[in-house]
Amino acid sequence: MANRNPRGRPKYGDVLTPAEWRVVEAVRHGLTNPRIAARLGVSLDAVKYHVSNTLLKLGLTSRAELKRWDGVRRDSALKRKDPAMADPVSLGPLAQIGRHVADLERAKAWHRDVLGLELLYAFPGMAFFRLGETRLYLQQAETAAAESILYFRVEDIHAAHRQLEGRGVGFINAPHMLHRHPDGTEEWMAEFRDSEGQPMALMCQARATAEA
Repeated sequence: MANRNPRGRPKYGDVLTPAEWRVVEAVRHGLTNPRIAARLGVSLDAVKYHVSNTLLKLGLTSRAELKRWDGVRRDSALKRKDPAMADPVSLGPLAQIGRHVADLERAKAWHRDVLGLELLYAFPGMAFFRLGETRLYLQQAETAAAESILYFRVEDIHAAHRQLEGRGVGFINAPHMLHRHPDGTEEWMAEFRDSEGQPMALMCQARATAEA
């Protein structure tokens, strides 16, 4: 007699479901529930449910704790990377420069058509241009801020995060995945503040490898 298929949602060999991971990454990036709902194309109630359910699963008590939780989803390319050696962290080269703009469409057209920069890709509220080996990241904001954000490339973002925290660096959020490209390459980031309280960030790319 054939086994009947179990009812309900499929089981996942991970602490969180894929939908929960998508919400968690957005929370760790500092997005509000309405912005998460808009970005993921889901209802606000769904986002609230996933946040509440995730806190319960992880034994956390607040959104602030979730923002600093450094878990990695099981299917991430970063999860499969070999652990880094315990060498002192080395920041650089500069991976990205971020700037806030009040009108993204106007700024995107100006950087592309006037400056002649190559537009790599754009998402709602974001645009990325090539500056040699460095990217220029334009982010929509209510008002254009004067400061620029420097993003330093590191080989192992979790090792760098731990070492810099040990030196007293105050991180805004835990390392989290920003985006997964069609080829499986992942973009990871963790934000911190300098001695003047200005934002800076670590960046890491994790490339997918063939399974053994």
